[in-house]
Amino acid sequence: MNRAGATTRCADEAETIKAGRQLASRLAPGDLVALEGALGAGKTVLVRGLGEGLGLAAEEISSPSFVLAIDHPEASPPLLHVDLYRLPEGASLEPLGIDEALAGGYIVAVEWGERLPEFWQRAAWRVVIRLEPDDVRSVTIIPPHSEAG
Repeated sequence: MNRAGATTRCADEAETIKAGRQLASRLAPGDLVALEGALGAGKTVLVRGLGEGLGLAAEEISSPSFVLAIDHPEASPPLLHVDLYRLPEGASLEPLGIDEALAGGYIVAVEWGERLPEFWQRAAWRVVIRLEPDDVRSVTIIPPHSEAG
């Protein structure tokens, strides 16, 4: 993917949450956010900030790793938080309700977004989180193709 993105360095969890809140201010109903990063990089932490930006308390956001998807209809716009880490390769994503959520005006945040089908990756906001030395996180936010021009 050859889209331009902006990178922020986050020294701690609070700054990662702030980056998520800032991303929330750029999103519209029906937007898809694909989060990428190693285990423990801070994907769920960033989604906590995204949730805060949509009117949720950070504590309301937990990793959907074992349940695969958590619906937050009380957010504004509503948020569907999905985690593809435990989904077997080649498994259908249909039961997760991503299509329906996007069509219904939800913001959909997908951890392990690199596992999404290519057509969704092209349409998504891409968030790449890398852990650097001293536990600093590098958060790169890349807008979808349509916004990147």
